[in-house]
Amino acid sequence: MTNLLEIKNLHVKYGNVEALHGIDLTVGEGEIVTILGANGAGKSTTLMTISGLLKPSEGEILLEGKPLHKLAAHKVVRERISQSPEGRRVFGTLTVRENLNLGAFTATDPAQTRRNLDWIYDLFPRLKERREQLAGTLSGGEQQMLAIGRALMSSPRILLLDEPSLGLAPILVKAIFNTIRHINKTGVTVLLVEQNARAALKLAHRGYVMEVGRIVMRDSARSLLSNPDVINAYLGGGK
Repeated sequence: MTNLLEIKNLHVKYGNVEALHGIDLTVGEGEIVTILGANGAGKSTTLMTISGLLKPSEGEILLEGKPLHKLAAHKVVRERISQSPEGRRVFGTLTVRENLNLGAFTATDPAQTRRNLDWIYDLFPRLKERREQLAGTLSGGEQQMLAIGRALMSSPRILLLDEPSLGLAPILVKAIFNTIRHINKTGVTVLLVEQNARAALKLAHRGYVMEVGRIVMRDSARSLLSNPDVINAYLGGGK
């Protein structure tokens, strides 16, 4: 499998405090890879650094061998990497349609933008029903759909998902994860940060476990699901 994204010896600081201590990570083309870990482990920092919102103090991020870490955030989007952030961060005073249109700000092909919009409405029929509704009036689950839809509007090759199940009822979590699987089957590579370790590992091909800015475990998702240390730390101590 070809490595689409490669992170080598990545260090990231917030001021004088180092948040990532030299992590290495790869994402193969067509994979779903998940990063697991407790709050403060460095998972979101990793995604924000890939997105260009944070700059590494050391190390590199490569997209098909080309340096990504030197690019500004809007240029990272032009490389077809987009992020659905933790907490959704939809624009509450704009409509659903206006939020989705903002996701296409790098697009140069109006016909492709239209196809993307139709595809997102197929993925999330609720968004089509509510396309003229203000995003701030949507439920949490609908806002999560909108955040993912907005990220898909730029035709990403790599979709970065930060805690898509956070605060959602179990039935909605299942629906969101089924949609992520469907998105991946259309050819979109997914890097998923998720505290719901069981759901994430059932969805992913491979996984990494982070603790305080370091990767402490990496394996196939199936192996991690049956690993006693992972079960005790992240899966509630039992199968």
